[in-house]
Amino acid sequence: MHRIHTAIERRLPEQRLFLRSDTETRFVRLRPVTQAVALGGSALVMAWSIVATAILLMDSIGSGSAREQARREQANYETRLDALSVERDKRAEEAVAAQERFALALEQVSSMQSALLASEERRKELETGIGVIQATLRRTMTERDDARTQLADLSASVSEGPKLADGGAAAGHDAAVTLEFVAAALDRTAAERDAMERKALDATADADEVAYEMRLLEERHNEIFTQLEEAVTISMAPLDKMFTSAGLDPDNLISQVRRGYSGQGGPLGPLLPSALPGNDDGAERAQRILEGLDRMNAYRMAVEKAPFAMPLKSSFRYTSGFGPRWGRMHEGTDLAGAHGSPIYATADGTIVHAGWESGYGNLVKIRHDFGIETRYGHMSKVRVEVGQKVSRGDRIGDMGNTGRSTGTHLHYEVRVNGAAVNPMTFIKAANNVF
Repeated sequence: MHRIHTAIERRLPEQRLFLRSDTETRFVRLRPVTQAVALGGSALVMAWSIVATAILLMDSIGSGSAREQARREQANYETRLDALSVERDKRAEEAVAAQERFALALEQVSSMQSALLASEERRKELETGIGVIQATLRRTMTERDDARTQLADLSASVSEGPKLADGGAAAGHDAAVTLEFVAAALDRTAAERDAMERKALDATADADEVAYEMRLLEERHNEIFTQLEEAVTISMAPLDKMFTSAGLDPDNLISQVRRGYSGQGGPLGPLLPSALPGNDDGAERAQRILEGLDRMNAYRMAVEKAPFAMPLKSSFRYTSGFGPRWGRMHEGTDLAGAHGSPIYATADGTIVHAGWESGYGNLVKIRHDFGIETRYGHMSKVRVEVGQKVSRGDRIGDMGNTGRSTGTHLHYEVRVNGAAVNPMTFIKAANNVF
C-alpha cells in the first residue's frame, strides 16, 4: 500500500486549495488518493455517458429501420391482397359469364331440337304426300290406258258403221259423241297427270331441301354439344382441384348437396326431342351435359357452404400460423388488424355458440355442412345469437383483444369432423379458382 501511495503521489502530488477572507486564510488539502478517486469517478461517469448515448442511438436507429421494414412489408402485403381480391372478382365474373353462356347455349339447343322435330314431322308429311301423289298418278295412268283401249274399240265400231243394217246413222252419231267425250276425258287425264308429275317433282325437291336442312341442324347441334362438353370439362377441373386441395372428397360433397336439394314433382309434359327414338346419341350427349351442369350447380352450392372465404375484408397481417407454438399446438391462424374491424362468416351455417369461452374470450362458433365448424375468437363484440342462420359474408362480430391474447387480432379456426385443420388450406385452395 505504501508503494502504491508513493506511486500515486509521484503522479498526483498533494495539492492545497487556499481559501482567503478578510480576517483569515484557510486551505483545503487534496491528498493524492482523493485526487485519484475524483479522477477515476469522473472517468467512469464520462465512460458511462458515452456508452449509454451510443446504446440509445443504436437502438433508435435499429427501431427506425425495423418500423420502416415493417411498413414496407405491410404495404407489399396489402398490395398483394388487393391484387388477389381483383383476381378473385375477375374469376367470379368469368364464372357468372360462363353460367350465362351455358344458359344461352342450352336455350339454343332447345330451340334447335324443336326445329329438328318440326323438320322431321314435315319430312314425314312430305313423304306421305309423295306416296299419295304416286298412287294417284299410277291410277290416272291406268285410267288413261283404259280410255285409250275404249277409244280404239269405238274407232273400230265407227269404221264398221256403214255395214250396219238398221239404225246405222244413229249409231254413228252416238259413236262420234262418245269419241268426243272420251277425247276430252283423255285430255283432262293428261293434264292431271302432268300436274301430278309437277307436284311430285316439287315434293321431291322439298324433301331434299328438308333433308339438307336437317343435316345442317345436326352438324350445328353436334358443334354446340362439343362446345358445351369442352366448357363443362374445363370448368369442372379447377373446382375438383379446389375441393381436393382442401382435403374434401368432391363426390361425397356432391352427394350430400343432392340429398339436401332432392325435391321433385309437377305435371309431366311431352317427351323432349332428344329423348325421342332415333336420336339416341344426341340424347346421351345432352344427358351427359345436363349431368355436368348439375354437378357444377352442386359445386356452387358446396362452395357457399364450405369456408373458402376470408373472415376479414379490411387490412390485416398474419401474426401466427397453424401448428406448434411454444411447445403447444396452435389450432388456428391469427390475423391482426385494427380494433373493431368487421369479422364475417366464411360460409353458410348456423350459430352454435356466441359468447365468452375461456382462452378464446368472446367466441363465435358456426356449424356448416359436411361436418365443418369455424371458430372466431378474441372478439370485442359479438353480433349474432345462438341458433341464428348466417350466410357467407354476413357480419358476425368485431375484432378485439379478449381472452388469452397479447394484442388485437382474430383467432380463426376450421374444424372438420371435430379435428382442427389449417384454415389456410381452404383459403389458398379458393385463391387458385376465384
